[in-house]
Amino acid sequence: MKIPIRLISVSASMLALATLTACVAPAPVYQTSSYPYQPPQPVQQGPYVEYGRVANIEVVQSQSAGAAPSGVGAVAGGVVGGVLGHQVGSGRGNTAATIAGAVGGALIGNAVESNNRAPRTYQSYRVSVQTDNGGYRAFDVPSPGDLRIGDRVRIDNGQISRF
Repeated sequence: MKIPIRLISVSASMLALATLTACVAPAPVYQTSSYPYQPPQPVQQGPYVEYGRVANIEVVQSQSAGAAPSGVGAVAGGVVGGVLGHQVGSGRGNTAATIAGAVGGALIGNAVESNNRAPRTYQSYRVSVQTDNGGYRAFDVPSPGDLRIGDRVRIDNGQISRF
């Protein structure tokens, strides 16, 4: 029984698409910082609201951890390249095209996976607030929005907003 070439091509394309969708870069992680150090606040019942002024806004660079290629990209690329190379020519030319396609696809697949697993640098902002009770709080946020140094702010359950 001979399998239609179109079925092989579609199957290989679907396999490659499914494999390469797993190679997506991770999302950045933002977290609230307690910089500079503050002693732990007592646990309060109900919502906790503080007021203060923005003392400083600084740019903070953070980097996600990269990972070594797993080889999945090379295998998927090799399969797709081999199937596409098999579509060219006949006889020995077909065999050569299949091998060349598999090798080229493996190299490209490995390069794509390496790029997607490389360390990423993210930029966030550290907003330092001097509270009305004399303490300092710091918040790492993706964007300071409309906050400027000297603005009055409200801190409601760890969320900072202009007041």
